[in-house]
Amino acid sequence: MRIFLASSNPGKLREYRELAGDATLELELLPNFGNIPVFEETAPSFAENSAGKALYYSKFADEIVLADDSGLVVPVLGGAPGVLSARYAGPNATDQDRVRKLLHEMADKRGEQRRAYFVCVTTLAKQGRPLAVVSDRCDGLIASAPRGTGGFGYDPVFYFESLGQTYAQISPAEKHRYSHRGKAFRKILYVLSPAFAATFV
Repeated sequence: MRIFLASSNPGKLREYRELAGDATLELELLPNFGNIPVFEETAPSFAENSAGKALYYSKFADEIVLADDSGLVVPVLGGAPGVLSARYAGPNATDQDRVRKLLHEMADKRGEQRRAYFVCVTTLAKQGRPLAVVSDRCDGLIASAPRGTGGFGYDPVFYFESLGQTYAQISPAEKHRYSHRGKAFRKILYVLSPAFAATFV
Protein backbone atom coordinates (compact mmCIF):
# COMPACT_ATOMS: atom_id res chain seq x y z
CA MET A 1 0.00 0.00 0.00
CA ARG A 2 1.32 3.42 -0.92
CA ILE A 3 0.63 6.47 1.23
CA PHE A 4 1.49 10.07 0.49
CA LEU A 5 2.48 12.46 3.28
CA ALA A 6 0.87 15.88 3.05
CA SER A 7 4.28 17.49 3.35
CA SER A 8 7.35 18.56 1.42
CA ASN A 9 9.62 17.86 4.38
CA PRO A 10 12.08 14.99 3.73
CA GLY A 11 12.87 14.88 7.46
CA LYS A 12 9.25 14.09 8.26
CA LEU A 13 9.22 11.43 5.53
CA ARG A 14 12.36 9.86 7.03
CA GLU A 15 10.80 9.81 10.48
CA TYR A 16 7.62 8.18 9.23
CA ARG A 17 9.59 5.56 7.32
CA GLU A 18 11.48 4.78 10.53
CA LEU A 19 8.17 4.51 12.38
CA ALA A 20 6.80 2.16 9.73
CA GLY A 21 9.72 -0.20 10.25
CA ASP A 22 9.09 -3.48 8.50
CA ALA A 23 5.47 -2.69 7.64
CA THR A 24 4.69 -3.19 3.96
CA LEU A 25 3.99 0.46 3.25
CA GLU A 26 5.38 2.73 0.57
CA LEU A 27 5.61 6.17 2.14
CA GLU A 28 6.26 9.09 -0.20
CA LEU A 29 5.92 12.85 -0.14
CA LEU A 30 2.83 14.12 -1.93
CA PRO A 31 3.91 14.86 -5.53
CA ASN A 32 4.03 18.55 -6.48
CA PHE A 33 3.21 19.53 -2.90
CA GLY A 34 4.96 22.86 -3.35
CA ASN A 35 2.71 23.78 -6.27
CA ILE A 36 -0.53 23.17 -4.40
CA PRO A 37 -2.10 26.20 -2.65
CA VAL A 38 -1.30 25.92 1.05
CA PHE A 39 -3.94 24.68 3.46
CA GLU A 40 -4.26 27.24 6.24
CA GLU A 41 -4.18 25.54 9.65
CA THR A 42 -6.39 28.03 11.46
CA ALA A 43 -8.70 25.67 13.39
CA PRO A 44 -8.63 25.77 17.22
CA SER A 45 -7.89 22.07 17.67
CA PHE A 46 -5.27 19.57 16.50
CA ALA A 47 -7.99 17.23 15.23
CA GLU A 48 -9.61 19.85 13.02
CA ASN A 49 -6.28 20.93 11.55
CA SER A 50 -5.17 17.35 10.92
CA ALA A 51 -8.43 16.25 9.34
CA GLY A 52 -8.80 19.42 7.32
CA LYS A 53 -5.28 19.10 5.95
CA ALA A 54 -5.72 15.44 5.01
CA LEU A 55 -9.07 16.01 3.32
CA TYR A 56 -7.77 19.01 1.41
CA TYR A 57 -4.56 17.45 0.09
CA SER A 58 -6.18 14.09 -0.64
CA LYS A 59 -8.06 15.77 -3.49
CA PHE A 60 -4.73 16.13 -5.30
CA ALA A 61 -3.81 12.43 -5.27
CA ASP A 62 -5.26 9.05 -6.17
CA GLU A 63 -3.63 7.30 -3.22
CA ILE A 64 -4.27 7.58 0.51
CA VAL A 65 -2.92 10.79 2.04
CA LEU A 66 -1.67 11.08 5.62
CA ALA A 67 -1.56 14.36 7.51
CA ASP A 68 -0.90 15.13 11.13
CA ASP A 69 -1.03 18.05 13.49
CA SER A 70 0.91 17.99 16.70
CA GLY A 71 2.21 20.27 19.38
CA LEU A 72 3.05 20.90 22.99
CA VAL A 73 0.34 21.60 25.56
CA VAL A 74 1.17 23.20 28.92
CA PRO A 75 -1.95 23.30 31.12
CA VAL A 76 -0.65 26.01 33.45
CA LEU A 77 -0.30 28.28 30.40
CA GLY A 78 -3.91 27.68 29.44
CA GLY A 79 -2.93 25.02 26.91
CA ALA A 80 -0.28 27.09 25.12
CA PRO A 81 1.63 26.73 22.89
CA GLY A 82 -1.00 24.24 21.65
CA VAL A 83 -2.03 24.46 18.00
CA LEU A 84 0.26 27.49 17.74
CA SER A 85 3.34 25.47 18.78
CA ALA A 86 5.17 26.20 15.52
CA ARG A 87 4.23 29.90 15.64
CA TYR A 88 4.47 30.46 19.40
CA ALA A 89 7.24 33.06 19.16
CA GLY A 90 6.14 34.56 15.83
CA PRO A 91 6.01 33.43 12.20
CA ASN A 92 9.75 33.66 11.56
CA ALA A 93 10.99 32.42 14.93
CA THR A 94 13.50 29.59 15.26
CA ASP A 95 13.20 26.55 17.50
CA GLN A 96 15.53 28.30 19.91
CA ASP A 97 13.27 31.37 19.96
CA ARG A 98 10.25 29.24 20.80
CA VAL A 99 12.07 27.37 23.55
CA ARG A 100 13.37 30.64 24.97
CA LYS A 101 9.86 32.10 25.11
CA LEU A 102 8.46 28.97 26.74
CA LEU A 103 11.15 28.94 29.42
CA HIS A 104 10.50 32.62 30.10
CA GLU A 105 6.78 31.91 30.57
CA MET A 106 7.62 28.99 32.88
CA ALA A 107 10.29 30.77 34.92
CA ASP A 108 8.17 31.05 38.07
CA LYS A 109 6.46 27.67 37.77
CA ARG A 110 7.43 24.83 40.08
CA GLY A 111 6.66 21.14 40.56
CA GLU A 112 3.35 20.02 39.10
CA GLN A 113 2.95 23.39 37.42
CA ARG A 114 5.61 22.28 34.96
CA ARG A 115 3.47 19.40 33.69
CA ALA A 116 3.09 19.27 29.92
CA TYR A 117 2.25 16.86 27.17
CA PHE A 118 2.82 16.44 23.47
CA VAL A 119 -0.22 15.48 21.39
CA CYS A 120 -0.42 14.19 17.83
CA VAL A 121 -3.56 13.73 15.73
CA THR A 122 -3.05 11.76 12.51
CA THR A 123 -5.60 11.52 9.71
CA LEU A 124 -5.91 9.30 6.65
CA ALA A 125 -8.01 10.47 3.71
CA LYS A 126 -8.56 9.41 0.12
CA GLN A 127 -9.88 11.70 -2.61
CA GLY A 128 -11.66 13.97 -0.17
CA ARG A 129 -13.07 11.16 1.97
CA PRO A 130 -11.96 10.65 5.59
CA LEU A 131 -10.75 7.14 6.41
CA ALA A 132 -9.43 7.42 9.97
CA VAL A 133 -8.53 9.98 12.62
CA VAL A 134 -6.38 8.81 15.54
CA SER A 135 -4.57 10.58 18.35
CA ASP A 136 -2.17 9.95 21.19
CA ARG A 137 -0.08 11.88 23.68
CA CYS A 138 3.07 11.70 25.75
CA ASP A 139 3.26 13.26 29.20
CA GLY A 140 6.25 14.90 30.80
CA LEU A 141 7.62 18.04 32.40
CA ILE A 142 9.15 21.25 31.09
CA ALA A 143 12.82 21.23 32.07
CA SER A 144 14.38 24.35 33.53
CA ALA A 145 16.93 24.53 30.70
CA PRO A 146 17.55 22.79 27.35
CA ARG A 147 19.28 19.40 27.54
CA GLY A 148 20.56 17.29 24.67
CA THR A 149 21.34 17.93 21.03
CA GLY A 150 18.93 15.60 19.26
CA GLY A 151 15.39 16.09 18.08
CA PHE A 152 13.85 19.43 17.16
CA GLY A 153 11.32 21.98 18.34
CA TYR A 154 10.64 21.74 22.06
CA ASP A 155 12.44 18.39 22.44
CA PRO A 156 15.38 19.83 24.48
CA VAL A 157 13.02 21.02 27.25
CA PHE A 158 10.48 18.17 27.28
CA TYR A 159 11.60 15.95 30.14
CA PHE A 160 10.46 12.35 29.94
CA GLU A 161 10.31 11.16 33.54
CA SER A 162 10.38 7.39 33.05
CA LEU A 163 13.67 7.67 31.12
CA GLY A 164 15.09 10.55 33.13
CA GLN A 165 15.98 12.46 29.96
CA THR A 166 14.58 14.99 27.55
CA TYR A 167 13.35 14.09 24.09
CA ALA A 168 16.60 15.60 22.78
CA GLN A 169 18.72 13.25 24.89
CA ILE A 170 17.13 9.91 24.02
CA SER A 171 17.91 7.88 20.92
CA PRO A 172 15.66 8.06 17.83
CA ALA A 173 14.53 4.49 18.52
CA GLU A 174 13.49 5.40 22.07
CA LYS A 175 11.71 8.50 20.85
CA HIS A 176 9.78 6.52 18.24
CA ARG A 177 8.75 4.06 20.94
CA TYR A 178 7.47 6.58 23.45
CA SER A 179 6.57 9.70 21.48
CA HIS A 180 3.11 11.03 20.72
CA ARG A 181 3.72 10.67 16.97
CA GLY A 182 5.07 7.14 17.33
CA LYS A 183 2.08 5.99 19.38
CA ALA A 184 -0.39 7.65 16.99
CA PHE A 185 1.31 6.08 13.98
CA ARG A 186 1.10 2.61 15.50
CA LYS A 187 -2.65 3.14 15.65
CA ILE A 188 -2.54 4.06 11.96
CA LEU A 189 -0.70 0.80 11.23
CA TYR A 190 -3.49 -1.06 13.01
CA VAL A 191 -6.09 0.78 10.95
CA LEU A 192 -4.16 -0.20 7.82
CA SER A 193 -4.18 -3.89 8.74
CA PRO A 194 -5.90 -6.08 6.12
CA ALA A 195 -9.21 -6.24 7.98
CA PHE A 196 -9.55 -2.47 7.79
CA ALA A 197 -7.63 -1.71 4.60
CA ALA A 198 -10.13 -3.60 2.44
CA THR A 199 -12.68 -0.90 3.18
CA PHE A 200 -10.43 1.80 1.73
CA VAL A 201 -10.60 0.55 -1.85
